[in-house]
Parts: sequence; C-alpha cells; structure tokens
Amino acid sequence: MLSRKGAPKPGAAPSLARDDSNPIEHFKEWLADATRSGEAEPTAMALATADSAGNPDVRMVLLKHADARGFVFYTNLGSPKASDLASRPRASLCFYWGRIGRQVRVTGRTEPVSDEEADAYFATRPRLSQLGAWASKQSKPMSGYYDLEKACAAFALRYHVGTVPRPPFWSGYRVVPEKIEFWLQKPFRRHERVVHILENGGWRRQWLFP
Repeated sequence: MLSRKGAPKPGAAPSLARDDSNPIEHFKEWLADATRSGEAEPTAMALATADSAGNPDVRMVLLKHADARGFVFYTNLGSPKASDLASRPRASLCFYWGRIGRQVRVTGRTEPVSDEEADAYFATRPRLSQLGAWASKQSKPMSGYYDLEKACAAFALRYHVGTVPRPPFWSGYRVVPEKIEFWLQKPFRRHERVVHILENGGWRRQWLFP
C-alpha cells in the first residue's frame, strides 16, 4: 500500500537488494502482489511500437500470459500495432501499479503466437467478446457508434448457436524479453531500480540510479 504522501509504507514492498536471478518469476510475484492490492487492471500494460518510418506509437493492452518464453497479448491483425510489428518486430512494455508503488519495463523482439495458442485463448473469452472480435474493424473509421452495434448484432445472428470460431484476422504476439527493469518506489525519490539484461543465454543483473 501507499501512504497518503504516495510513498510505500515501511515493509509493504520487498527490497530489490535480494539476489534474484530469475526476472520472469520476480515479475509474476509482483503481478500477484498488484492483483492482491486491488489494482483495477493489474494486467494492463503500455505497449510501445514503431512503424516502418520509425514513428513511435503507444497504447494500453492487457497481458494474457507470461512465462520464460515471454509476455503475450492479443489483437486484431489489421490494427496499427500489428502493422508496426510486421515491419519492425520489436516492442517495449511498461506495467505501473500505483497502489503498491512498483513498475516493470520489458524490451525485446516480438513473434506471433501459434494458431493453437490463439485458439485456446479465444475459446476462454466471454461469448460477447468473441462476437466483438468479429465485429470490430479495429482502428478503421466508422460513421458512428451504431456501426459497431449493427456489426455485433449481425455476428450474433451468424453465430447464434454453437461455438464462435476465432477470426482469421485475430491472434496474438509474444514479446520475447531481452531486458527487464524493476522499479520500486521509495521515500524522498530514493527509488530502487534494477535491470536484468539477457546475455549469452543468461540474465545479468545491474543496479541503476533512479
């Protein structure tokens, strides 16, 4: 928790001084802490990409899975983010959990998830979300909100019974981490920062000035 002045209460968060050679497991611990803290969207992360000309873009997406292979999110493959990743398959992520005063930044290359992974995740989504994936031409212009409502209604009729299949234009990406940075809020801006850099198949740990 945070005090009224915004600093973590003494003893509320672990110190980064611990000897931690597995940043993925460390991230999972922090995500679990953020979830327990009551953070509204603990899996929300800023996703930064760049287009073929190098113009940056950033938006909020939701983390759907994290393991030793990387951090997974899903999207419409016709979206600007998918276009960016097709030309420049690299991305940065930023998680910020204000309730516990912690931040994690991830940078690395990206790769598409397998069809099997995408199918398995899509099957777990609420039915209305599945229909919404079919209906939305993500980031394309529309004349008004009613366009989306009409499209949702049309696909609700099309798939009125049975399983809703995954759209061929909807899938996921995995950010394969090459650098993971942990930031822990401390009083008087004397924050703790540690970065893990992937080198020769292992993680090198380095302290950073805040």
